[in-house]
Amino acid sequence: QVQLVESGGGWVQPGGSLRLSCAASGRTASSYALGWFRQAPEKEREFVATVSYTGSSKYYADSVKGRFTISRDNAKNTVYLEMNSLKPEDTALYYCAAARATNANYDYWGQGTQVTVSP
Repeated sequence: QVQLVESGGGWVQPGGSLRLSCAASGRTASSYALGWFRQAPEKEREFVATVSYTGSSKYYADSVKGRFTISRDNAKNTVYLEMNSLKPEDTALYYCAAARATNANYDYWGQGTQVTVSP
């Protein structure tokens, strides 16, 4: 069992930056791949980025490549999403999730943190 708690969301102007954090707890949390997903109003949830349990492999959605960076600190059981050059279309509820591997089903989900990008 893995518990996930996101933080760091908020309001930011277009072009601004935010850093999301997700604290993972549970006996085997550090052995899971951790990913970020998002869901905008009236849209389906979509993949944003993921990182392997070692931190050596990272994957991004095309829409965020070059602007977002995912990282993890296994000593703190925390994954981060650094978001730069934010656009209004990045507005969404951002979820952290855990999976046995980066390409496996995500079995555990956090409650989400809201990111709003507007003037």
